[in-house]
Amino acid sequence: MQPVPKPGRASSASLPVYDRASLLYGSRRDDVLTLAEIEQYGFDSFADAAYVGIYGMPPREWYRRGIRLLGRTAVECTRDALANRIGLDVASIAACIRSTRMLVIDPFAGSCNTLFWILRHLPNAEGLAFESDPQVFELTRRNLASLGQRIELVHGHYVTLLEQYRILEDRGIVAFVAPPWGVALDEVHGLDFRRTTPPIADVIQHIASQFAKHEILFAIQIYEKVNALSLAQLRKELDWTDVRVYDINEEGRNHGILLGTKRWSPRASNTAAV
Repeated sequence: MQPVPKPGRASSASLPVYDRASLLYGSRRDDVLTLAEIEQYGFDSFADAAYVGIYGMPPREWYRRGIRLLGRTAVECTRDALANRIGLDVASIAACIRSTRMLVIDPFAGSCNTLFWILRHLPNAEGLAFESDPQVFELTRRNLASLGQRIELVHGHYVTLLEQYRILEDRGIVAFVAPPWGVALDEVHGLDFRRTTPPIADVIQHIASQFAKHEILFAIQIYEKVNALSLAQLRKELDWTDVRVYDINEEGRNHGILLGTKRWSPRASNTAAV
């Protein structure tokens, strides 16, 4: 195998600029990217060729192991540095749920990298993910199989498929909610939760209704800048919330998590334990 040149504009002048817009909406949106393209996206967008770290590996390692990503998935996936932080914070709050058995649900699986990390920090939990896009589903299914990762990945829309699952009432539910942002993210005005596909409030309402007898922890991926009104409206859907933004060397473009609960509160749990 020929060595891959270190990315940089001088060394890859034949490649176009690889940024969020070009991979989400350009000609490579639905194509499997080469390693050179993955690294070029990291270099062009974040000055870091190893930016797209997933499943605990930098790009050269996961690519060597047969992991592959579409152009849009490379942009939309939650990379390791962020997914690990999310997993740690989810586990710290999930520890307050009275149940000792957890089911972690990801309605918008994509690469499943965040679910992968949440399960690392909740070792006794089970993972259930849904992906409606057939191309993304098949690629992620192959990726997880090559890792030997046991996540139940289901092809189809979570709204109809969740109705088929009957979860014991003593099981705690963790839901990682990160629908495609698309036009919901504006670099100036921030992320508008009402414009994601679907709106995040709709996802919360559906999951809360489906698991009406369960304590639920929602982990909602957010952006450093958010639309204040959409955030206020979202918080009304939940009984307790906490926003955490992670400073991971992305000045002005950091991501974070909105942790929220339904039918319980970490404060009440801590009080009861005293």
